[in-house]
Amino acid sequence: MDLSIDDFQMSIGNDYPELRDALRKLCAGFPDKYWRDLDKEEAYPDAFVKAMSEGGYLSSLIPEEYGGLGLPFRAAQVTLQTVHEEGCNAGACIAQMYTMGTVLKHGNEDQKQRYLPKIATGELRLQAFGVTEPGAGSETLKLKTRAVRHGNKYLVNGQKIWTSRVAHSDLMLLLARTTPLDEIKHRKHGLSVFLLDIKKGLKNGTIEIKPIDIMTNHLTYEVFFNDAEIPVEDLIGEEGEGFSYILSSMNAERTLAGGLIIGAGNWLMKKAVEYANERVVFGKPIAKNQGIQFPIANAYAELDAADLMCRRAAAMLDAGIPCGYEVNASKHLAAEFAWNAADVCMQTYGGFGVAREFDVERIWREVRHFRTAPISTNLILAYIGQHKLGMPKSY
Repeated sequence: MDLSIDDFQMSIGNDYPELRDALRKLCAGFPDKYWRDLDKEEAYPDAFVKAMSEGGYLSSLIPEEYGGLGLPFRAAQVTLQTVHEEGCNAGACIAQMYTMGTVLKHGNEDQKQRYLPKIATGELRLQAFGVTEPGAGSETLKLKTRAVRHGNKYLVNGQKIWTSRVAHSDLMLLLARTTPLDEIKHRKHGLSVFLLDIKKGLKNGTIEIKPIDIMTNHLTYEVFFNDAEIPVEDLIGEEGEGFSYILSSMNAERTLAGGLIIGAGNWLMKKAVEYANERVVFGKPIAKNQGIQFPIANAYAELDAADLMCRRAAAMLDAGIPCGYEVNASKHLAAEFAWNAADVCMQTYGGFGVAREFDVERIWREVRHFRTAPISTNLILAYIGQHKLGMPKSY
């Protein structure tokens, strides 16, 4: 059957139009000045997160039976993309969406009934993902934080780093070692995943957090555990199989991050075009100059291509198709091309690009961050080279 132009635009272009419109209305209540002030103060966007929670947008992936919207993965990706196209920042919300993969796929029914309805309403925030450690940044299988069982509880000791939003979260999805490295038969075993009550640990002193001063307002911390308690019933899945479980969250994280980054890139393109059309030098808009027009056009085309790869990754996740290459490639392309868009936008604005009042420098910093996190460019290229192209490991 032939598709009309409207049908084609709906399927490839502006999908989920009602969702996009509703999010635009929500974001209109949080103008650039709101984010600019938060950035200066390094403050958490409580009002924005509350609005997103009350609108049900953070529960997109939670099934309706647990109080969520039960939407496809692509809808969650569109949610984050739209937020960033409007100049807002979903960095304070994204973790709650991608950690759902581990809980939904590997949590038991009791855990889902206890936690998911409260997470869906915003009564509980699951915004912290405790994986990275000072001595095991990208080498997850060598992490040292230990969780040792004592009767009906686990005691956790160790340290995590680059743990964002932990001071503003009730729960943490924690990856910890339950079997010493020298006792395991395969290096992928021996790690376990838990839902950890952060507030309780902070209150009784078994968890300590220290902020890390970074160039973007991601409220990132070091986390120290000193006999922090986790009830046995908050172990996700089987003990020792946690590494395979968190891959669900990592694939989701990268695909959602791709949508978020594309949104930021689209914001930058919009600002670059508007400014180029409005800025008059030597009697004409600077947009007439090929040195301005061509880089913007190139960046736009690159972002459009990356957007298609992000859609492909989301579609494969929704279909349950293995998509390690697609989720990594989509995040990589989005980050690279959005960074090019950020540079083009900054160049278009010239000296005004670094002025806070235009917000270009704020988004410029945010976009640069995504070439390093949640996974660096070189690690993605190593994955593609080895797992997609069959080349040998370089380590």
